[in-house]
Amino acid sequence: MRAEAVAFLADHGFATAERQALPADASFRSYTRLVGGPRPALLMDAPPPQEDLGPFLRIGAHLRAAGLSAPEILAADPRQGFAIIEDFGARTTAQLLDAGEDPAPHYLAATAALARLHAVPPPPGLPAWGAARMADTAAATFLEWWWPAAFGEPPSEAARDGFGQAIHAMLAPFAASGFVHRDFFPANLMPLPGRAPPADVGLLDFQDAALGHPAYDLVSLVEDARRDVDPAVREACIARYLDLRPELDPAAYRAAMAAMAAQRHLRVGCLWVRLARRDGKPHYLQHGPRCWALLARALEHEATAPLREFLDAHVPASLRRNPETP
Repeated sequence: MRAEAVAFLADHGFATAERQALPADASFRSYTRLVGGPRPALLMDAPPPQEDLGPFLRIGAHLRAAGLSAPEILAADPRQGFAIIEDFGARTTAQLLDAGEDPAPHYLAATAALARLHAVPPPPGLPAWGAARMADTAAATFLEWWWPAAFGEPPSEAARDGFGQAIHAMLAPFAASGFVHRDFFPANLMPLPGRAPPADVGLLDFQDAALGHPAYDLVSLVEDARRDVDPAVREACIARYLDLRPELDPAAYRAAMAAMAAQRHLRVGCLWVRLARRDGKPHYLQHGPRCWALLARALEHEATAPLREFLDAHVPASLRRNPETP
């Protein structure tokens, strides 16, 4: 823990609280559970310049105003990257699923929260998560990391151009029109059974929210890169979401889901290669087969034809997997 964090805790009444470090993720942020202070809380350490606490504070306020559950902010110092936040509890939805709880109620509750999240107007100032940005992020993992690992050399300029054109053509019909969380899956959700729906799901890790197509978040939930989802649960969630948002055209929304899924699964599947080779985290490669299988399913939809045609021309089926770390 940074020395500045100890002083920050003391300034806000948590000097004597027991500190329990929580498992870290792939970012620079870290969390510490504070036990025995004025109230149950977590210390969030988002060290500048790698992290910016501002979006977490602003977007959390937006979520709470929408009737959703984002952690209450007890104290914050954006300059140093510290915040003391409400503690939603010890186990995420992912941990409860891993412990054997029935997935359907958790996924359906999350879907109801997501429908509310998407139904309210987005806050101003969100970064774009449209075709251009999504193409760039997919290229950053697929072309910069997966391609050299799979082929032994960087992609040609023609391949780069073709990939960019394919992603743009696939995503352009689905305009970025609302708030997207971008990481809406069980590891970032907390069950809060004492609250009325849709606030009965605590939302975490929302600082990278953007202005995009709402189908992206539902894909993140029901086509999770880190865990298998029962097809019946997946379909029940899609039906629940569309029922809660009757203004949407179901066929168009499902087409958008396929396009968002194709981009996400390719980008995230290849991200595991970067994490393994650049960051020394090969354990993420265990999720590669799932991502490539989900990509294959998404490519069956006609909305993904531009990307499917590019891959058919450049990536043989035998290579559609992640190479092992050397």
